[in-house]
Amino acid sequence: TCICLPDTEDGSNDESTSNHATEIKAQGVAESRLELLKGISGSFRPGVLTALMGVSGAGKTTLMDVLAGRKTSGYIEGNITISGYPKKQETFARVSGYCEQNDIHSPNVTVYESLAFSSWLRLPANVDSSTRKMFIDEVMELVELSPLRDALVGLPGVSGLSTEQRKRLTIAVELVANPSIIFMDEPTSGLDARAAAIVMRAIRNTVDTGRTVVCTIHQPSIDIFESFDELFLMKRGGEEIYVGPLGRHSCELIRYFEAIEDVRKIKDGYNPSTWMLEVTSATQEQMTGINFSQVYKNSELYRRNKNLIKELSTPPEGSSDLSFPTQYSQTFLTQCFACLWKQSLSYWRNPPYTAVKYFYTTVIALLFGTMFWGIGKKRHNQQDLFNAMGSMYSSVLFMGVQNSASVQPVVAVERTVFYRERAAHMYSPLPYALGQVAIELPYIFVQSLIYGVLVYAMIGFEWTAVKFFWYLFFMYFTLAYFTFYGMMSVGLTPNYNVASVASTAFYALWNLFSGFITPRTRIPIWWRWYYWLSPIAWTLNGLVTS
Repeated sequence: TCICLPDTEDGSNDESTSNHATEIKAQGVAESRLELLKGISGSFRPGVLTALMGVSGAGKTTLMDVLAGRKTSGYIEGNITISGYPKKQETFARVSGYCEQNDIHSPNVTVYESLAFSSWLRLPANVDSSTRKMFIDEVMELVELSPLRDALVGLPGVSGLSTEQRKRLTIAVELVANPSIIFMDEPTSGLDARAAAIVMRAIRNTVDTGRTVVCTIHQPSIDIFESFDELFLMKRGGEEIYVGPLGRHSCELIRYFEAIEDVRKIKDGYNPSTWMLEVTSATQEQMTGINFSQVYKNSELYRRNKNLIKELSTPPEGSSDLSFPTQYSQTFLTQCFACLWKQSLSYWRNPPYTAVKYFYTTVIALLFGTMFWGIGKKRHNQQDLFNAMGSMYSSVLFMGVQNSASVQPVVAVERTVFYRERAAHMYSPLPYALGQVAIELPYIFVQSLIYGVLVYAMIGFEWTAVKFFWYLFFMYFTLAYFTFYGMMSVGLTPNYNVASVASTAFYALWNLFSGFITPRTRIPIWWRWYYWLSPIAWTLNGLVTS
């Protein structure tokens, strides 16, 4: 699969460039659109490892995001062709992989389970489970992850895999989808020399399987730089200054730049990538008066590249454009099963969330049971009834808020994983949401049972089956709506911190309009509508009535 970029441009107004745009306007530039990439053209081919390089702000990641279809804001002009046909993002996402700079994975599953989940949802539906398992084993061998097969992924910098192992897992998660094209954003950043060498070996093995691989790379060592076959070099402002082969010991690259007048020669043993960035920097351009972009546009190499692009932009005879009968590889039902499977593993291996919740429930139940001991039997006057109501009101509020607050960090961690998986076209959002909701139901049921039995017996409410099961019913759905409210607040806000602040504001309102502090008949008429919106009011109504 060849990717061709005949004169791609991207004028972007996204958040990451807004400060830059403001600075440029302050210098008297009236242009309303900041152009990040200017007339970029080139090609990426199978079995060729291409390095996308340039100084900070050259537009490397922007170009990669445009190619991979991850840039959703701004304006993109020009053409991108895949094997000669215009790129369609829906089908392109199915044949490409994108390894992000941040290694985002579910922390409570093993390395093998991460790969099994990715392959289950991304390989075609006609691939059976034994073939899938064989393919996963091959990929693990390829990226040297076999010894870590049953290791938990964990949280970065806290537990589980090291940074370098997470990088290899990121590559493997994309490889098990059997993509023809793989984009990698700075795969060696943050790694020491040995770890970077292991990752580059994994990338080289991947390229040798006949895939098209493009990597952005920042200040590589000599060994890493010479692992690449071709270089796509950009300068600040989003213009290309060298697109071509590196050659053995970077001889082609060195020959090209040393042939330009006033460019200083490379010293023996000096890193070619460092030398190349130094001699093409903006400071050197000003000092020597060389416009490297213009030099490249006038070179024989540029003309050769243009001919190659023209040749690759024509579809081979007898070929047809890539298409898929369905939007996703798997059916809706399979997506639901897969998401539920991963969520069940994540919850089972997360005792800090599940076990601590049960422990807290037992402690709170014993606390309330001993504090309100035998209150359920006393109904001689109004105060006795208020005491019984108070026990229900306080227990609902304590347990509910605890459930809502404890689920938020769990959902926040998984949400970043969801963004990556959705961008890879693994599943639609609905099966993911259903899996997240469904896995909570049995855990909430056990929690309700622990709490209900202890509190009901100790407070001494009437021991009739109907009343006891009504009590369990109301407690189960109360804990459920608090838990789902916690999930929703994370889903509707930018991050976990904002979610916890926003949700706390609503706890206060629900509490105020629950009908216990101020009865419904005493609430001013203009606020009474909120009583019917407060879920705690409905819970109290049901518990007291039953």
